[in-house]
Amino acid sequence: MDWFAAVDIYCERTSAHFWAEPVNALSNFAVILPVGWGILTARRLGEKDPLVWALLALAAMIGLGSFVFHTVAQRWSELVDTLPIWSFLALYAFVAAKRLLDWKLVGWHAVALGAGTVLVLIFFANGEDAAHANEILPAGEVLNGSAQYLPAILGGALVVAGVWWKRRALWHLAAISSLAFVLALSMRTMDAAICPTMSLGTHFMWHLLNCLSLGFAMQLILRGGEAAQEAARETPSAAAFSR
Repeated sequence: MDWFAAVDIYCERTSAHFWAEPVNALSNFAVILPVGWGILTARRLGEKDPLVWALLALAAMIGLGSFVFHTVAQRWSELVDTLPIWSFLALYAFVAAKRLLDWKLVGWHAVALGAGTVLVLIFFANGEDAAHANEILPAGEVLNGSAQYLPAILGGALVVAGVWWKRRALWHLAAISSLAFVLALSMRTMDAAICPTMSLGTHFMWHLLNCLSLGFAMQLILRGGEAAQEAARETPSAAAFSR
């Protein structure tokens, strides 16, 4: 694979210049809002879990990686764009399972995380497949390269269902995050098809709605940890009262 090959896969880009996608590039700075919100909440709650702080760092890296890709649009920067996203999703699934759903199968989650990382690396190691992984397709190809994110849609639905079952008071956070991601993916999907009538495209909305999804997803994790701590504090008292 030629890691320095130019990549032109979004409606806004019309050349290989650094600022050929200014709106797609600059819209990534919206990630400051969900990350800042998460940091403020984490500090207020006295969050000490390094995995939660790692999630916030990965969320910031998603914005940075995407900015790099939408300015230096080459094959290596596509990897810089994609790896933080999948790393965040894998780690989020791991943390959410423990904090929100009380799943104890840590070993199996570690295996799943490792397997997911390997699959992503294999995907990018295959030069021919990777060269067309996110290619703008004809309007008839409805998903426009967004099929890779369908597992995240399924994962979001599972989190919403699990939070409704285990942490119902936080259900609205899970629902808003999941709905925002679905809307974001629809914006990413229609980018190519809308080019003839809207030269700017809709990919920048993928960034903005993703930031909305990220913000509520992190609040869900942080407040889920707070709820778990409160439940743990109440349990001894309840047990003592029952005696």
